[in-house]
Amino acid sequence: METPWIVVFVACLTQYAASECLMTDDRCEFWLVIEQKLTMMYGKELVYPKDGQIFINPTLKVDSEKVITADAFMDPLLVITANGTMPGPPIEVYEGQTITVHVRNDLISDAVTVHWHGLHQVKTPWMDGVPFVTQLPILPGSEFTYKFKASPIGTFWYHSHMGTQLSSGLFGAFIIRAKVVTRDPEFVMILQDWNHFMVGDTTYFKMQFGVYENKQRIPPSTSFDGGKFSMFRVHSILVNGKGRFDAKAPLAVYEVEPYKRYRFRVISAANNYPLIVSIDIHPFEVVASDGYPIRPQLVDALIINPGERYDFIVRTLADNLDNYWIRIQTLENNTVTTGWAILRYKGATDRDPYTSPRLCTRTDICRVLNCPFSYFPLLDYKTCINFDQIQSFSLNYPPARDSKDKIEEIFLNFAFPGTGDYVPGSVNGRRFEFPSVVALDDPKNVTSYCKPDQCGEEELCNCTYSINLKHNATYQLILLNKGVGKGWTHPIHLHGHSFYLVKMGYPKFDEKTGLFLGENTDINCTRNSSLENSFCNKAFWANSSWGGNNIEGIELDYPPIKDTIIVPSGGYAVIRIRADNPGVWFMHCHIELHHVNGMALMFNESFDRDYGSVASSLGLESIVTLMSLSILWFVDLL
Repeated sequence: METPWIVVFVACLTQYAASECLMTDDRCEFWLVIEQKLTMMYGKELVYPKDGQIFINPTLKVDSEKVITADAFMDPLLVITANGTMPGPPIEVYEGQTITVHVRNDLISDAVTVHWHGLHQVKTPWMDGVPFVTQLPILPGSEFTYKFKASPIGTFWYHSHMGTQLSSGLFGAFIIRAKVVTRDPEFVMILQDWNHFMVGDTTYFKMQFGVYENKQRIPPSTSFDGGKFSMFRVHSILVNGKGRFDAKAPLAVYEVEPYKRYRFRVISAANNYPLIVSIDIHPFEVVASDGYPIRPQLVDALIINPGERYDFIVRTLADNLDNYWIRIQTLENNTVTTGWAILRYKGATDRDPYTSPRLCTRTDICRVLNCPFSYFPLLDYKTCINFDQIQSFSLNYPPARDSKDKIEEIFLNFAFPGTGDYVPGSVNGRRFEFPSVVALDDPKNVTSYCKPDQCGEEELCNCTYSINLKHNATYQLILLNKGVGKGWTHPIHLHGHSFYLVKMGYPKFDEKTGLFLGENTDINCTRNSSLENSFCNKAFWANSSWGGNNIEGIELDYPPIKDTIIVPSGGYAVIRIRADNPGVWFMHCHIELHHVNGMALMFNESFDRDYGSVASSLGLESIVTLMSLSILWFVDLL
């Protein structure tokens, strides 16, 4: 009698089980149990902070690592965790290994998916973790196994892609290392903007209908350039799940030794805000963005947007072996929230630092990397290094750099156009609607696709916005943020690819105040000159000779590679990909409030050809896996 396939599957899992992923392993296996927990609870006991530690009562101290402290606010808040922690456990592997992650959904009422942010999922597009785009959600009480190759090398992360579960706490680091014996010691730093009264769906609906304090509606917070963020008020910034609303709460501590180099891998899991990171008395070299090396930039501070990752190198001091503040602030103008972690030299006392941030002066200007605007106010004495000034570490030709291959251009406006109370997040006026079937599995049966005559140049519509890409063609995507729906900056993330950033266009700013003065004029929103407040649904180059490689200032030798890029309000970013990864790939603003509201679209990179061609591209084993998953999803629903 033949052994049932389920028994063989379980036997294989046992064979490859591992508590950690070693460099010599070919396969690595992990388990994530998704469940809800309460902050500031140790079992059924409410705890409180004191002297940087956690207590049940004045004489009974507990391990703070066994408590989800967040910012130590005493009213417990319901969060979503992986393996009981927020953030979830880090997954650290080596390039080329086969990774298996078993996800069990122990949530009471909600389905879940897990996205592996920054991984291209070559030949495994159904493992990308977007509900109804690449998979059916994992129902409560059910399990799903993700399996894929660890590639490329770099700093990545995993997070839920279901509704507002990311801001509820479901995320963790995913690090892919090269197989080298020696490297700098490393630290992971995951950042959150935190409101201890509301997470998840509550936050989303209050953003939609208004946030009130003492019967007064809260106005949006603003950026240095006068742009808007939202009514989402931040009480604290968390570093690796720890922050301080109460001055006695525990913090993340990074212990270092003098005369050494340390790599910090910084991940923004923020819900809404760009965050500015600095370390007292310690400038640092930024060496990678979204996993890819860049020419090192020595800076005093770094701005990181939701979804982005940056690696930087800190060289420790020879003396003053003490404690130093790591400072993280929201990039707000009218109100600023600060979070802290501690850089502690080995042998220093176990206490809070007394250090101060660097004083920026007219003769000693501070350098800040990745500003979403061109200038800080003049008297801040800070200079912006925009990302369009960054180059890849070495020559890095984008596709179709000097060939005669045709470059297809697509203009995509990420904005909030509309009138009256109806102002949804959208791309080219299309508010994204998730299909009712899995688009990757059954693209021809999606009934909610946007129709050609459905969305006009100055209209809004609700539909599944999907753009078909031709296999192996080169596409230049012009991501803009213009027209009546501008006013917010948008960190745009692409699944299934990392892209070449070949140009950015910033709006006009006042050099003294830093305030926004006017939109970038490289792109026109409409051919109808009478429409002063265009929705910008059908944009085009203002200079008709521009296009492809013929664009003023385009970088075709050293373009950096990213998967998440900030698109400034009133400006644009030009990115380039080759459509060589069959699948259906999501693209969206990584501010959770924005993409849940509809600021997203799909790129269908597989189904412009026949089934046989798709099977040939993905490989027979992959097609059999896809068919098996379809059967398992169906059984799971019974």
